[in-house]
Amino acid sequence: MSESRHKSLGLTDEDVLEMYELMLRARKLDERLWLLHRAGKISFIVSGQGQEAAQIGAAFALDRSKDYILPYYRDVGVVLACGMTERELMLNNFGKAEDPNSGGRQMPNHFGQSENRIVTQSSPVSTQIPHAAGIALGGKIEGKDFVTFTTFGEGSSNQGDFHEGLNFAAVHKLPCIFLCENNKYAISVPMHKQMACEKVSDRAIGYGMPGETVDGNDLLTVYETVKKAADRARNGEGPTLVETLCYRFKPHSSNDDELSYRTREEIDAAKKKDPIEIFAVYLREEGILNESIEEDMLSRIKDIVTDAVKYAENAPLPDKETVYDYVYGKGVE
Repeated sequence: MSESRHKSLGLTDEDVLEMYELMLRARKLDERLWLLHRAGKISFIVSGQGQEAAQIGAAFALDRSKDYILPYYRDVGVVLACGMTERELMLNNFGKAEDPNSGGRQMPNHFGQSENRIVTQSSPVSTQIPHAAGIALGGKIEGKDFVTFTTFGEGSSNQGDFHEGLNFAAVHKLPCIFLCENNKYAISVPMHKQMACEKVSDRAIGYGMPGETVDGNDLLTVYETVKKAADRARNGEGPTLVETLCYRFKPHSSNDDELSYRTREEIDAAKKKDPIEIFAVYLREEGILNESIEEDMLSRIKDIVTDAVKYAENAPLPDKETVYDYVYGKGVE
């Protein structure tokens, strides 16, 4: 009997069950946020539904005890896998004072948490890419053993920051992983109107680094690809560009009318390739997941998300006296 696919990659049954549960946690949190938005309790959502396999597969391929993470705003799965909690994410969405990302100052899903080496981001897309290169350079100069991992959408790969970050990382052979979560649309602009090349990974050769495009709905393929990129980086072989082909199930944001640029039929067809269900089928076939285990997971996750909502709703808002904190230096006239 041949070895299970996940075991051939060095993953245990417990590992893949944890990965599945994290995908469910990201999805159920996202679904609850949409309900809260419709109820008028939170103001804005950027959704990661449909991209969970790329996020969790990649995060598990890292050393989450020392690597630096520079996520983009859809990466709820990444930050959950790297130690952020549902309470902390809900505090962020409610803009409460205890929000560890910014104390209620940043927009939702603008992640940043020093204890888990999650580097804060800006709203302009792709700015995290040169930041990842800079952090990697600092680590290399100081002889530290870590990889920087940054994510972005395919629209970001058309920005100047993408070119500068990848070029700099390649020239200096920095331990960086650049992961594009290609969800087909830069807000409302389809890929064929964004770039003339077929794939984002085609651009890697221009920087002198490997580039690979993989199925972003296949968690184990993403894990394997990012693990190889991490191993290359740690061995001093420089950066890698990985493109994961995904599809975002929800609008660009809660302010977006997605049916103005794509059809309901296209969305429904994409949902038939739900990465969570694809991985569930694999786990069932391997005898790792059954109805009882899944029901326990869903019940536990529902309780965690409900607790997070209650906690965040009742948490205090930032004190108005702190409005200028972190804006002007203390004691500056």
